[in-house]
Amino acid sequence: MHIKSFRVQNFRRLKNVRVDLDEKTTIFVGANNSGKTSATHVFQRFLDPKVRFQVYDFTADCWEKFNSFASGADSDEESELPKIYFDLWFEVDDDNLHRVVELLPGLGWDGEPVGLRMVYAPRDPSSLMTNYQQAREERKMPHETSEAVYKPWPVDLTDYLRKRLTSEYEIKYYVLDRRQCDDDLNPNSGYEPFYLGSSGSGAGAVVNSLVKVDFLNAQRHLTDAESHGRAEDLSRRLSRYYQRNLQKYETDLEALSAIANSESALNEHFAQAFGSIFKSIEHLGYPGATNAGLVVKASFNVQNVLSTSARVHYVLAPANGGQASQSAQALPDQYNGLGFKNLIYMAVEILDFHHSWEDAEGQRPPVHLIMIEEPEAHLHAQLQQVFIRRVFELLPEAKAAFQTQMVVTTHSSHILYESSFKPIRYFCRLKDSATIHRSEVKNLSVFYDGEAEVTRSFLQQYLKLTHCDLFFADAAVLVEGNVERLILPLIIERQFPQLKACHLTILEVGGAFAHKFQQLIDFLEITTLAITDLDSVRASENGGKCMTTESGAVTSNESLKHWFPELASIDEFLALPDSEKIIERDGKECGNIRAAYQTRRPVTWGSETAALAGRTLEEAFALENLSWTQDRARRALGLCIADASKLTLMDLHEEIYKRVRNLDKTRFALGLIAETDATWMAPQYILDGLTWLSGRLLPFTGKPLPELGGEQ
Repeated sequence: MHIKSFRVQNFRRLKNVRVDLDEKTTIFVGANNSGKTSATHVFQRFLDPKVRFQVYDFTADCWEKFNSFASGADSDEESELPKIYFDLWFEVDDDNLHRVVELLPGLGWDGEPVGLRMVYAPRDPSSLMTNYQQAREERKMPHETSEAVYKPWPVDLTDYLRKRLTSEYEIKYYVLDRRQCDDDLNPNSGYEPFYLGSSGSGAGAVVNSLVKVDFLNAQRHLTDAESHGRAEDLSRRLSRYYQRNLQKYETDLEALSAIANSESALNEHFAQAFGSIFKSIEHLGYPGATNAGLVVKASFNVQNVLSTSARVHYVLAPANGGQASQSAQALPDQYNGLGFKNLIYMAVEILDFHHSWEDAEGQRPPVHLIMIEEPEAHLHAQLQQVFIRRVFELLPEAKAAFQTQMVVTTHSSHILYESSFKPIRYFCRLKDSATIHRSEVKNLSVFYDGEAEVTRSFLQQYLKLTHCDLFFADAAVLVEGNVERLILPLIIERQFPQLKACHLTILEVGGAFAHKFQQLIDFLEITTLAITDLDSVRASENGGKCMTTESGAVTSNESLKHWFPELASIDEFLALPDSEKIIERDGKECGNIRAAYQTRRPVTWGSETAALAGRTLEEAFALENLSWTQDRARRALGLCIADASKLTLMDLHEEIYKRVRNLDKTRFALGLIAETDATWMAPQYILDGLTWLSGRLLPFTGKPLPELGGEQ
């Protein structure tokens, strides 16, 4: 038995999302503030009675709905007070069928997923509105005006619920019938789930009997200082683990004997140390003939010894490489590195969760869900990979009818790509300005099953080998090669500094492979700029490289041919307007990818001017900065042609084309970065692409668009 999926509505950024869980490990990824933590906190809110809801747990648009209720709201309006929905769907095996009898929708049940709906809803909507109006009347100030700076609580219904939410709302439980839901597990219109009861009536026991949820919160300051949560030192954590799980000292006779001997020896020491004090007190008439005498006695408790006196130490291995012993040199807890300390702490915590779940004999839920938040803290890349790969090996082999599932939230590409696409759930912020505070969740197992195996394998290998941060980025830039990857950050810094506030990932994929990312990018809906080359070749059978000015030239760029199959010649590509360089998605709607390749630009040399286009970035750069690159002071870049002043514009273009074919491109890029004269101009097609990217990104970050035409 395991949790198949859950759906959340009206909870923080999660307006209405469905999240499918893997049978073992599910990985939540996404940019910051995309809803990953909310998807774990919703379990705490609904399943842990110690954690209370706040009005801020409602999606932001719910606050407006709260406040829209007028003082004379009728019952229909009251029935529409916002609610938070949390649907859990279980796959149930035969061994656990008896546990879900209360949740079976009827005698016709035939093995479908079993659903439980939890709704955080008003206890009594009419009473809530009455209490709100009464609170307003009781605290209303005489002669109150709308211009007054101070307004007494409650200002509106949201303000009222900020203090009274827990007394006005409660969790209600319902049975969901899979046969009455659509393919996305949304209840059909008109279907009313069967009501089980509320949290006040004890109906919540049904969910607690099915699933236990534990949380391993994000690591912060793991030291020996006084702190909380995962920041506690290992010694205290191991003390708690001992108390709950390990063999107790009461059954160990040798331990009891050692404790008794220690107590006896310490009592003799106390008798000598305090004897003179007690003797002096006798001069005051105490204890006299009738009162009890004084004595100091030691009382040892193993748990207290471990928590107050015993400390974790790290034993140093002998220089000869032998086995370390208890008497060997050792360092206190705080002298070990944070990375290993964090790793040990997480292992102990997970084992403690598991043993606590196992010890609930007779009341042990069949499903144990462990939420692990950002395990990568303080761990280097290899340790991160080992952790996610071996975490399940920490746990004993599961007994029949019991299942452990883990959910890991992470910002680490090393953890992410250690597995296939299947367990990844990608949280992305909706880009529609009307829904800026909402997110949606992409299930990459759907992409995995729907993509061709060759493309899927290529993407998995590429992402794993490069450890790229595609899943954590606001936008991606696919570039042709190393030169673009090196100089693009420089162009952004000089021309588009506002983009530095966005999280861009630059992927060096080459023109032959950029199109292979299209399906993944479209699936994730990541805004992407693909900077590539025209790569002109002759249309003959041999298809040798040629200049873009050659008649009948075509492109050899596989991505351009894939994205624009209706275009054939270089002239057609050069004539394509910028508005049509956005790749269509599914042939119907405007997509998330915009292609940027060389365009014709006015080039002047001497008295000649012509509209020319480069074949590659280096050639386009030389044409855009012709006088600058032909200056002898710029010979180190490799684009300076001997006796250029004696050549015509077309001859110089041809010589540059030939030079670029044998150019050390990495040296060119590094030379450009090191160049002290920053008067060069970036190729216009790159600027056009970055302008489009800015227009797609910056409106959603609240930052102004960059002003073009200034210093390049």
